[in-house]
Amino acid sequence: MGYISDIRKMVGHAPLMCCAAGALIMNDQGQVLLQRRSDDGLWGNPGGSMDLGESAEETLKREIFEETGLSITHSKFFKLYSGKDGYVKYPNGDEVYYVNVIYIVDGFEGTVKVNDEESLELKFFDIDAIPEKRTDLLSLIVRDLKKGE
Repeated sequence: MGYISDIRKMVGHAPLMCCAAGALIMNDQGQVLLQRRSDDGLWGNPGGSMDLGESAEETLKREIFEETGLSITHSKFFKLYSGKDGYVKYPNGDEVYYVNVIYIVDGFEGTVKVNDEESLELKFFDIDAIPEKRTDLLSLIVRDLKKGE
């Protein structure tokens, strides 16, 4: 996160625009893997910001491995979220407008494990049993997934 940290030193908490990739990781039972975030305690989908020169697919694979310990073997594009749907204000006051590229991952290898300091917990949920304490982005994704968009 060096690039964003460097920019934050110049602009403080002012809004940034960032690109990110994330996933709905689905197991064989149709459940989705979620992470409980360490910064706000909310449940969300794994993913994160792109590094300079990185593609969305490369970001997806790197972030999923860093946060869950899983290696992606099959994914497909789901939806792009941007504009007001990409706005986040973090507990420390940082503001970001994300362009979120979201994928459905239905092929992966490895064992699910909390792999970095960004997650408190990782757990599979039935789509109708996702906790209410969740990120705004996850709420949008679940809505669109249920509508078949």
